[in-house]
Amino acid sequence: MKWNKFRLKTTTEAEDIVSSMLMDLGIQGVEIEDKVPLTQRDKEQMFVDILPEIETDDGVAYLNFYLEPGDDKDRILADVRRELQGLSAWTDVGECLIEESETEDVDWVNNWKQYFHQFYVDDILIIPSWEDVKPEDTAKLVIHIDPGTAFGTGMHETTQLCIRQLRKYVTDSTKILDVGCGSGILGMLALKFGAAYSVGTDLDPCAIEATYENMEANGITKDRYEVMTGNIIDDKTVQDKVGYGSYDIVVANILADVLVELTPVITEQLKEGGVYITSGIIDEKEQTVTEAVRAAGLTVLDVTYQGEWVCVTARK
Repeated sequence: MKWNKFRLKTTTEAEDIVSSMLMDLGIQGVEIEDKVPLTQRDKEQMFVDILPEIETDDGVAYLNFYLEPGDDKDRILADVRRELQGLSAWTDVGECLIEESETEDVDWVNNWKQYFHQFYVDDILIIPSWEDVKPEDTAKLVIHIDPGTAFGTGMHETTQLCIRQLRKYVTDSTKILDVGCGSGILGMLALKFGAAYSVGTDLDPCAIEATYENMEANGITKDRYEVMTGNIIDDKTVQDKVGYGSYDIVVANILADVLVELTPVITEQLKEGGVYITSGIIDEKEQTVTEAVRAAGLTVLDVTYQGEWVCVTARK
């Protein structure tokens, strides 16, 4: 579907209040472009595979917002300009120029191509569809992943920590559950490591679509990997569909605060003796997660590190 895109030029000083104003007018999903340096906390909360390179702050911010073709854009833009005029009386909102263009959903995926290229995690080659495997890499374990609207290219440290732990514990009889499957990379790699069957859940429907596309690129059929949308923490329907006492491995590459909520629930999905692999844990949250794991009756087997990130592996 095509969208009308609007790019509003303002100041970094006013970007938050202008964003709030846009949302008050019913405009959702405002994007902010600026050159304000990321704080360490910003980086932790972003939890993305590829951090942007940011130039020196010049005090200018651009706010992007989108309207569907059926929206009354003339009325909405008139409301925006009226509110900006009011804000300008007591804060510097800048030029407030609004540029209009048209965009499609597909742009969100294609824009990643300029940042994402093939790379290695140990002896695993992770490669997007628009690049070719080099002759010297044909003997490597190859997985095709296209970055897009779902998290998980394998570039982030937390994903790599999970990959290494999966390789350590997967056997040819392993049935694995990936909570927050994103692009499907962990469930697919488990199969490539020899696992028998993978199941993935995610809150975002885009993740399910991305996983199916990546499965097709890797020759993995739906009879080996099942994915579903929903929150396994509090949705009984999802819990029932996933099943109880069924999994040799559960992997969850999420954030620490979510892992604290997930852990006492997910023990019901694990078999006795099953392995629980958790990551997405910034180093200062390590103790919080290990305490939650032990409180759920699990035994910590291993704690591994990469950069500022931690992976906690335990057994039921």
